[in-house]
Parts: sequence; structure tokens; C-alpha cells
Amino acid sequence: MRHLLSPLDLSVEELDTLLDLASDIEQHPDKYRHACDGKKLATLFYEPSTRTRLSFEAAMLNLGGNVLGFSSADSSSAAKGESVSDTIRIVSCYADICAMRHPKEGAPLVAASKSGIPVINAGDGGHQHPTQTLTDLMTIRSLKGRLNNLVIGICGDLKFGRTVHSLINALVRYTGIKFVLISPNELRIPSYIRQDVLEKKHVEYQEVERLEDVIGGLDLLYMTRVQKERFFNEEEYIRLKDSYILNAAKMALAGKDMLVMHPLPRVNEISVEVDDDERAVYFKQVQYGVYVRMALILTLLNINIPDA
Repeated sequence: MRHLLSPLDLSVEELDTLLDLASDIEQHPDKYRHACDGKKLATLFYEPSTRTRLSFEAAMLNLGGNVLGFSSADSSSAAKGESVSDTIRIVSCYADICAMRHPKEGAPLVAASKSGIPVINAGDGGHQHPTQTLTDLMTIRSLKGRLNNLVIGICGDLKFGRTVHSLINALVRYTGIKFVLISPNELRIPSYIRQDVLEKKHVEYQEVERLEDVIGGLDLLYMTRVQKERFFNEEEYIRLKDSYILNAAKMALAGKDMLVMHPLPRVNEISVEVDDDERAVYFKQVQYGVYVRMALILTLLNINIPDA
């Protein structure tokens, strides 16, 4: 039995195989329509989610399976004080696989240590968000044709953004990757990512404060929102939340082949005028998320489809 708690739980070879499977699902969905008949996915979401939770549910339903679970801690026995360990032991009696989102870093790891079914980390605090990373990688590979030799700008909240941390960890395993880290000083990438990931692996990067200065040299711009729920001080949040807004004027400075991605939800960091730009692919990104989660469910359940 395997779990997915971090993007690094999959080797590069396993990751390529998973993305190949997701691409086949995209091209031949009918082949997989009954792959999970009789299987059940439990969605254990201790904090709010729209895209991730519904994407997991859509993935399992597309495979012919069923879904059960809860969408907030208040609607579960956690409100009565039940531990994550006890919850996963109970859920293991009801479902075949589970996706867990939790505000505390490491909660899915605790669940996996006590679980009788595969556990997928659907986001744990400001730590990791591996299935969003798989979605991001599929988007890049599908639209750019490669996962190497790319200049990737990451803009916004780089301190608390779990999608950012997971994406960097995954991409440093490919060759020719350069990061341009764009943020206010207060929201710079954590030192452990800078030192233990980028510098330790000799990955080229630069840190800047102005998006306009670097957007013209990017192959990909990954926008993130400034997350109110990660701040302890509301005044600091209000001061920083509008630091970086991508609009048509900034897009005019970018290359014609640069892609704009975003893990969503967005607040106002990408102006709606950018939505009609063919380089804006964040809604395509959402669709790729369904395919990659379908592939992940099949992989962790060890379900093989002939000719897949």
C-alpha cells in the first residue's frame, strides 16, 4: 500500500508514467469509465476547498466509483475532539482510498501511519500540496511539451504558499530549470527552500520585487494569491495583498509563448481582462487536475486498464 504525501514520493520515472496515464485518460475517457466500479473515495477536508475537493470527487465519479466524506472540520467528529488517527482508522472501514486536507502541517503523515487505505495529501497547512503539483506538471508538459529547460517565474506569496513549495521541490529534479522568485520582502521564499532545495541542488534562481522587470524573460509565470488565512496580523495582510496584480499592461511586456498559471482561487492578483488572453491557462489547469487525480487514484489502488 502506497500513500502520496509529497511530490517526492514519486520518482521522476513514476511521475512520467503517471502523467502518461493522465494524458491517456484525457484522450480516451470512455476506456476508464468503469475502472473503479465498487470502489469508494473518502474526502476528509478539515478546511474549505472548492477545486481540490470537487476535483477529487469528479475524478472518482468519472472512474465509476463513489464518494463519501466531509467538507469541514465542523461537520465531522473533529468538532467533538476526535483525533486524526482515530478518524482515519474509522474511515478505513468505510472506503478504499482517501484524500485529506488539514490546516496543520504533517496531519496527512500521521493519518498515513495509522491508515488501512492509501492516503492522499490534499494540502496540509503551508507545507505541501502534491496533487496540485501533479496538476501543474501535467499542465506544463501538455502545453509546453517538456518539463526541462524552462525559466519559471513564481509571483506573490512565496512564504506561505504550499503550492509554490511543492512545485519547486518537484521541478528541481529536471534539468535546465531556472526560477525567478517575485515577491515582497515579507513574503520571500522560506530559507529552508532556498538553502536545502535550490542551493543544495545547484539550481539557478534570482529573487526580485518587481514583476515588470523580469516578465519578458519568462517561459512560465505562476501567480499566487496573498493568503489571508496564513496571516496572524490582519493589518500586515491588508498592506501586502495588492502588491502584485497581473493586468493587460504587464502581459504586453511578456513573450508571446509565456504561459500564465494559477492554483486558484484568485482574488484580484490576476485582472479579469487577462482571462481572454490565450496565454492564460489557469482554467485549463483545473481540467488537467481531474485527469491527473484520476490517474493517481488508479495508481494507488493498483488498478490496471488493458492498453492504458
